Amino acid sequence: MDVLAAQVGAILKAHGMMLATAESCTGGGVAQTITEVAGSSTWFERGFVTYSNLSKQQMLGVREATLKKHGAVSEMTAREMVAGALQHSAAQVALAVSGIAGPDGGTADKPVGTVWFAWGTKGGEVYAQRHQLNGNRAKVRAQAVHIALQGVLNLLNKLTEIARKL
Repeated sequence: MDVLAAQVGAILKAHGMMLATAESCTGGGVAQTITEVAGSSTWFERGFVTYSNLSKQQMLGVREATLKKHGAVSEMTAREMVAGALQHSAAQVALAVSGIAGPDGGTADKPVGTVWFAWGTKGGEVYAQRHQLNGNRAKVRAQAVHIALQGVLNLLNKLTEIARKL
């Protein structure tokens, strides 16, 4: 995973951009993985660990109505987490992850292992994906960290392709 984080960092640095993370079920795991890379302070701006609904509202501006209607583990919440991370930081790129790592907390429509991800750029589009992950709590969280970082890499590669065409 360090290699993936280093790839993300190299591209962010090449573009002169900073990253912010907004994490729930990973509990700061993405930020931890990023900060294991030497020199990450040049491209990692900050991380928000917003485990509770209240922290999502207070730190990221996730609307109470969104949480009531869709729940914390939803596309809309993940999208609002990205928007909040971008608004409340100096970063140009943000990711969000919110899910149910287990072993408890799952429901029929959102079983354990359900994780929503979102990625976006300041003034740009926000992309979101739902994944159904397998394994115990540690495995779900580790997979979520990997998917979150891979999503940032994919987004940055899209930005690089667009820049080349201009």
